[in-house]
Amino acid sequence: MRKILSFLGFLTSLTLPSVSHAACEVLQDGAQSYLSCRSDPAKDDIRLHLASPDGQAYGGFASLRRQLWAERRVLTFAMNAGMYHDDLSPVGYFAEHGKVLKPAVTGGGWGNFHLLPNGVFLLKDGKASVMETKAFVASGMVPDFGTQSGPMLVIDGKLHPRFLPDSDSFKIRNGVGVDAEGRVHMVVSRVPVRFYDFATFFRDRLGCANALYLDGTISSVFIAEDKRMDRLFPMGPILSVSMPIPQ
Repeated sequence: MRKILSFLGFLTSLTLPSVSHAACEVLQDGAQSYLSCRSDPAKDDIRLHLASPDGQAYGGFASLRRQLWAERRVLTFAMNAGMYHDDLSPVGYFAEHGKVLKPAVTGGGWGNFHLLPNGVFLLKDGKASVMETKAFVASGMVPDFGTQSGPMLVIDGKLHPRFLPDSDSFKIRNGVGVDAEGRVHMVVSRVPVRFYDFATFFRDRLGCANALYLDGTISSVFIAEDKRMDRLFPMGPILSVSMPIPQ
């Protein structure tokens, strides 16, 4: 494992500036601070993951990294990617490699996931998008990769109607959005923030007309370049950026 980690560091220093990585930076927005990572699906290999070939949920970045290494791929960035049950199975829609593992959930219920409208982050033919769930279902689309979560943060340029600028609910939060150039923005707050402020950051600072909340409190990231791998909480779906090992 030490040899692998050493090679990853060497590979990162040589190749990550040009391909298959998420460009990360810390951005201040008033009193809030965010770790914001950007990736281009037309150039970078962005995927969603749930379980290894033996059916075991990854549960964290370490096991995903080992599986990708076995597939001769290097994990360069990862983030938890949607809400899940105690057994780590997704609460809502999930598709991987064009196979739908869980259908979309369109009804109401308790908790943030059901704070409608919720939505789906998806990747199809090298393009990424965030769609409101019912619009996604109506489209009949089967993406290469997709994960449902909720609530939507930004819907066609408008903040979710239930968000309050003076809410007293502050949490570490993470989410994903797509800007007008098709780039994917993966963000985790560095301090507890309101939904309203988080959504405003995606819309006004990052230029995302549509953005989706992924989760709160457990919000975790893996960044190879920074040697960061959060391990505090187990997780279900995982969003990754990876690259093939050069031959």
